[in-house]
Amino acid sequence: MPLADIEPVSRESTAGIIARQLRDAIMNGSLQPGAQLGESELAAQFQVSRGPLREAMQRLVSEGLLRSERHRGLFVIDLEPGDVYDIYSARSAVERAAAIRIMRGDRELVAAELDETVRAMAAAADEDDPTALSEADLKFHEALIAASGSPRLVRMARTLLIETRMCLSELQRTYQAVEERVTEHNQIIDAIRAGDEEAVLTLLEAHMEDAVQRLAPGNSLHSGAAPAVAGS
Repeated sequence: MPLADIEPVSRESTAGIIARQLRDAIMNGSLQPGAQLGESELAAQFQVSRGPLREAMQRLVSEGLLRSERHRGLFVIDLEPGDVYDIYSARSAVERAAAIRIMRGDRELVAAELDETVRAMAAAADEDDPTALSEADLKFHEALIAASGSPRLVRMARTLLIETRMCLSELQRTYQAVEERVTEHNQIIDAIRAGDEEAVLTLLEAHMEDAVQRLAPGNSLHSGAAPAVAGS
């Protein structure tokens, strides 16, 4: 089945553009978890030879977004409960580090930037647009991490946020009222403005813990041990 938003690329663009488009397709759900990637079909869609396509797919293998199965090929990763735990545990560490740096800088500037993403979340909620809501939700966390001024935290978060996007379609079904998500993010902003570092860190941790409980009931970031991952 042809993928949406796939554009032919010139040979000069090669692997980098192909990898980005495949990454976007995984993030937005055009390539579903567990989907197998067919070289012939994708090479035809991108209008490239298999060489740059294979290089691009290997980049995504190294990022953890594709898995290789011997004699079968490449597949989009499936996220089991143990993976969900791992994603949010890692995100909690990254965003905690980002928040600590933010609290030592221009908090008002950061809060104003985050306000924009929450306004986008509220608008998406009013329009009953779950896709736009999830995108705005991720933009909040991208902006939070970027505001730390740490390129390493940003780099560490990149794949985690793509994996998070894969979780959000399931997560959004667990909210009885989408206003809950807007409120959670506004509370974090209020704590940043108030200069209350302890509250910011507590709210971020609770935000991650809530997602784990909704997506992988019975697991907890406070348990001290990760749950088993199916097949591991």
